[in-house]
Amino acid sequence: MSSNAADGQAITAEGLESLKAELAELEGPARNALSKRILAAREEGDLKENAEYHIAKEDQAHLETKILRLRERLRLAVVVEADAAAAVVSFGSTVTVTDTESGREQRFTIVGPTEANLAAGKLSSESPVATALMGAAPGDTVEVDTPRGVKRWTVDKLGA
Repeated sequence: MSSNAADGQAITAEGLESLKAELAELEGPARNALSKRILAAREEGDLKENAEYHIAKEDQAHLETKILRLRERLRLAVVVEADAAAAVVSFGSTVTVTDTESGREQRFTIVGPTEANLAAGKLSSESPVATALMGAAPGDTVEVDTPRGVKRWTVDKLGA
């Protein structure tokens, strides 16, 4: 499934739970803390010259925008489970690869674009690396065009 399919935005079950938790945090504690900041700034007097009040109101606008975006992502989210028996790399797969030039081994999990985090090994399904890996089986070598030139990786194994 494409991560931008007309019927929704592909996401892993873990990504969906993370999204729900982030939204709950923003709608609850974060919103409450910001309301208290605005109230405290309002009590300082003249609102026209109250920098703290204006900063807090701007922060509130950013928070509400982020909440709306998260709600939209949740509305469009389509949970796609990895097929544990899959013989090739697909959405949700965890894949171990070795750089053919350096011998460096890396492990990636192919996830939706909104949950990608390269530092955590979560690779967007829309990235050039994930696109190259999709459909590859253990033993296959894939080529990826990167800013530093063409990289070649051998798919070592699927699964954690």
